[in-house]
Amino acid sequence: MTRAAIIMAAPNGARKTHRDHPNLPVSIAETVEEAARCHAAGATILHAHVRGDHGEHVLDPMRYRQLFRAMGDAVPGMLLQMTTEAVGIYSPDQQAECVYAVRPGLISMAVREMTGPGADIALAAEFYRWTGQHGVHVQHIVYDDLDLARLMELHREGVVPGNRLCVLFVLGRYLEDRESEPADIEPFLAAKGDAPMDWFVCAFGSREHDCALAAIEAGGHARVGFENNLLRSDGSRADYTADQVAALKARVEERGIRVADSAETARILGLPG
Repeated sequence: MTRAAIIMAAPNGARKTHRDHPNLPVSIAETVEEAARCHAAGATILHAHVRGDHGEHVLDPMRYRQLFRAMGDAVPGMLLQMTTEAVGIYSPDQQAECVYAVRPGLISMAVREMTGPGADIALAAEFYRWTGQHGVHVQHIVYDDLDLARLMELHREGVVPGNRLCVLFVLGRYLEDRESEPADIEPFLAAKGDAPMDWFVCAFGSREHDCALAAIEAGGHARVGFENNLLRSDGSRADYTADQVAALKARVEERGIRVADSAETARILGLPG
């Protein structure tokens, strides 16, 4: 085994609840328990959402701090990526203010939410400048090749600073049936060209693992979990996101690719310490 691939776990997202799956984590305690299972199964990053009193998506600095403290106690070897997802509720300045208040080590930010039509590019530039100054690692979420081209343009212009981008290609989000397939990666890779980039894939639908494996075989990394898909590769419902992590790890290692541990993950992404 030579290169190492990162597996990130996304166990809840912004919309699903216990009605969708009884083991989908909603509370902070449930999220930490699932994070520990995912870390043991091979995931080194938790893509984290927090919920309000009624299970709703919130960008709440206090709740994020609680999650960070609990994760530090229970799963100290796992990296924690804070989502800034707007879900049609939060504006770019509110998303930025939450990051400023929490000052996390890693975040995800959708390109079209921060820099889409009508966006305040000065606000975006200040936000990205601040993340660079404070050592906040940004994973840029792109939903299609046009989002990726926009991100790369902003990077060339200096609005998005840094030597190397980290990007998540989202497959199937805007398909009518939300069923993605490995070929959906190709437009992203064509737009990427030979630009240096750490790239991940997450995929909606029952072929999530096929898409994740294809991404890793092509030199990328993968995010799996209940946020995007509740099913195993055979179409049966998974018990936990950790089961999906373990299954993907086994398929990756069958192909002679090593799954990165926490130290390797930090080195690959250029994280301090």
